Amino acid sequence: MLTRYSAWAHARLFKALESLPEEALARDGGGAGSILKTLNHMHIVDRIWQANLEGREHGYTARNTPTLPAFAELTVEQRSIDTWYVDYAAGLSGEKLGEVVPFTFVGGEEARMARVDMLLHIVNHKTYHRGYIAEMLYRDKVKPPTMDLTVFLRDVEPDAADA
Repeated sequence: MLTRYSAWAHARLFKALESLPEEALARDGGGAGSILKTLNHMHIVDRIWQANLEGREHGYTARNTPTLPAFAELTVEQRSIDTWYVDYAAGLSGEKLGEVVPFTFVGGEEARMARVDMLLHIVNHKTYHRGYIAEMLYRDKVKPPTMDLTVFLRDVEPDAADA
């Protein structure tokens, strides 16, 4: 459910951002940088954790890229990885969710986590950064879309409460 929620929230955010001019997306918002840089960071981290879950090298030495993609390209790429996470989580058994997987952080430190904890981290990470983008939008007098889990459960998965 959390990966479906994350994909839904991303879709709402990207839809709201597509009406903004590219220069607004690239404007430095302080802290983590621009909206585009924050979106790219979220995407790169998604790809890193995808590789960790698949047990392969991710090839990244940083949690962002020196050159940022265009918003349209990033939109397609994020939709693709969101779909991958939804499908991946749906295909995991309870036993597989609890499986502990070794991986290497971007900084080179070795670690181990259960798949379920990795997935929870990924969802939380994106929620945190969507909040940061919402703050940047508010500063620019743009109302961000509602991306709350409760709204997702009410509007998209109302039967979840009966499960």
